[in-house]
Amino acid sequence: MQLSEAPAIILSPYDRSQGFLPDLELEKDCACSSPYTHTATWVKPSAHKVQHYQAPPLIQQHLPAAWTLLCNPVAHHSLAVVSPPVLDLLAAFDHPRTLDDGVHYAGAPPHGPTTARRLVELGLLTIPGTLPAPPPKDTTLTAWLHVTNACNLRCTYCYVNKSTDHMSAATGRQAIDAVLRAARANHFTRVKLKYAGGEATLNFARVLELHAYARHEAARHGLALDGVVLSNGVAWNRRMIDALQTHDLRLMISLDGIGPVHDRQRPFTGGQGSFTHVVRSLDRLAQAGVTPTISVTLTDHNLATLPETIAFILQRELPFSLNFYRANDCASSSDTLALHDAQVIAALRAAFAVIEANLPPFSLLECLADLAQLDALHDRPCGAGHNYLVIDHAGQVSRCHMELDHPIADITANDPLLTLRTHPTGWRNDPVSEKTGCQTCTWRYWCAGGCPLLTYRTTGRWDVQSPYCHIYQAIFPEILRLEGLRLLQYGLPHTGLT
Repeated sequence: MQLSEAPAIILSPYDRSQGFLPDLELEKDCACSSPYTHTATWVKPSAHKVQHYQAPPLIQQHLPAAWTLLCNPVAHHSLAVVSPPVLDLLAAFDHPRTLDDGVHYAGAPPHGPTTARRLVELGLLTIPGTLPAPPPKDTTLTAWLHVTNACNLRCTYCYVNKSTDHMSAATGRQAIDAVLRAARANHFTRVKLKYAGGEATLNFARVLELHAYARHEAARHGLALDGVVLSNGVAWNRRMIDALQTHDLRLMISLDGIGPVHDRQRPFTGGQGSFTHVVRSLDRLAQAGVTPTISVTLTDHNLATLPETIAFILQRELPFSLNFYRANDCASSSDTLALHDAQVIAALRAAFAVIEANLPPFSLLECLADLAQLDALHDRPCGAGHNYLVIDHAGQVSRCHMELDHPIADITANDPLLTLRTHPTGWRNDPVSEKTGCQTCTWRYWCAGGCPLLTYRTTGRWDVQSPYCHIYQAIFPEILRLEGLRLLQYGLPHTGLT
């Protein structure tokens, strides 16, 4: 069958029934994003007499073999790859028409009414003058538990002042009680705990003990619970991996390059490299059937080898996320680590070429740009001060894990999250609609203005766009294209095309 003769086909990463989005949750060391603000207004199928037109702004990108990628960047879950009959149908709505009129005007393409309704559901067709639907209430409270201040590495960009201090069992239980208390007080139904440090495996028995306690207490209060261990990956043995699986914990491991590139950024305390130790752990995890998320932190020192790093990760079929370096007082050489727009864009494009040649089965919409989510619109780049809190080894509570030394509350507070939300001083996590340089940007609900703490430390303001704004604007269209190609590769077996 020639594509020109093909039926109306829509491939979307949000169609789980077609296998485009595997059931995995990408882990990141940063705070979860806040709830999205803009969604497509869903119209019931019976409302076929209501006039619709092409949603502004509507992005169209040509893909191979006459396929087209469509995206409305101010509508939630609004991305699809479509065949020519669908594009013809969409063109019929260049000005407002009822769905029935549009289908008739387009020459009644195959499954026209059904296809038109799908375009409405995806936010590609909308009703003139319709306001976006209100956001759903966020249901998850995420908490970073700093179970140890000790670490066996000395990463060049780390923001933690190291010590040998560990979180005690008593403090850990109080911390979990405080998190669950805050979840109930603020009507969250799900809690996610990130066990971190330092290096969490240096207090791993405490992690297991605390997560067992958290599971019991969460169940007692009717709260869903998730847990993830954030690790440098150098010391995972089979006993620890078995315990990870027994306690239903996920894992994120940091990997910044291959061989000496990783070793330069993430050496042991004695100066020797850690890369071979991480690879040994990855081999053991693979043998046990555990799939960690790989976290790659980009600095000026490892940009040039990013394509090789990505190739290594894809060869192992591991989900990953790319994070941009954030200046901090503890970094060993902040000036030389700093990123520069042109070099970052060039390195990302080279890495994207590697991805295009080795397209993974999982979505690329959340992993390729620091703090940006192209699959779930959000008005704040992270949950700091809103649905995220950080508890250090001593029970002090902060907005962000990069502000461990600036606590605002402690675990004895009745509602530590409320204290963070209402604290009057320090940097703010403002919505993107209030940031200078962001209000009219096409991509504003994907990056939400970037990391507010980075912006504050770089510019002295929290109400302006990210220092990485130009990087975001350059690469977002290319990420869309990669996702479109991925949908074609993994979606076509489900369409019946030959």
